[in-house]
Amino acid sequence: MEIPLFAHALNITTLAVFALVAFVTIVTPGPTVLLALANGARYGVRRSVPGMFGAVMSDFVLVGSVALGLGALLAASEFWFSVVKWVGAAYLAWLGIKLLRSRGGLDLTPTSADQGEAAPRRIFAKSFLVAVTNPKGYLFCSALLPQFINAGQPQWPQYVAIGLVFASMDFAVMLGYALIGARAVSLLRQRAVLWLDRSCGAVLLMLAGSLAFYRRSTS
Repeated sequence: MEIPLFAHALNITTLAVFALVAFVTIVTPGPTVLLALANGARYGVRRSVPGMFGAVMSDFVLVGSVALGLGALLAASEFWFSVVKWVGAAYLAWLGIKLLRSRGGLDLTPTSADQGEAAPRRIFAKSFLVAVTNPKGYLFCSALLPQFINAGQPQWPQYVAIGLVFASMDFAVMLGYALIGARAVSLLRQRAVLWLDRSCGAVLLMLAGSLAFYRRSTS
């Protein structure tokens, strides 16, 4: 059985295998899922949705970049790899420090939805920028995605199908983490927000450090 729109590109089996690989990859705690967890605790699930859309948008950028060869460029160019790496590491460190300095205050009132850190555009931008400034994402997608592409068929429809599956899995995982964060708040109240903020901030700082010391493979 095949999806009609991609009848000459990818079949259900290929997409199912890719979905499984994508799920295992995405569900492993990383910067975007940590932000979803923190956003769910601080703002609630509904107001965390812009961050999920930011992560989804970054997925399409990553998949599109692989189709255009950007991942291969980063793998081949030490200069551009370093540029993206240091921008990503600095941004992760900045987010980590902000969470570590958080006082754990809740912000669940709809009147503040468009102000400061709680503004939907700010929540969207954080998740989007975290993903698109991480060179590991480009290199990983460049290594993974071509394995699911049928070189004998038009490639763009296949990348679109893979992008939709990847984005759907990412959104589902983000939603799950946001629900966990919101549930923790409902059970533990104010202390839960402070604990989640400090924990996520510490992990983001560690991820920033690992990214700073990450080296492009020369093999």
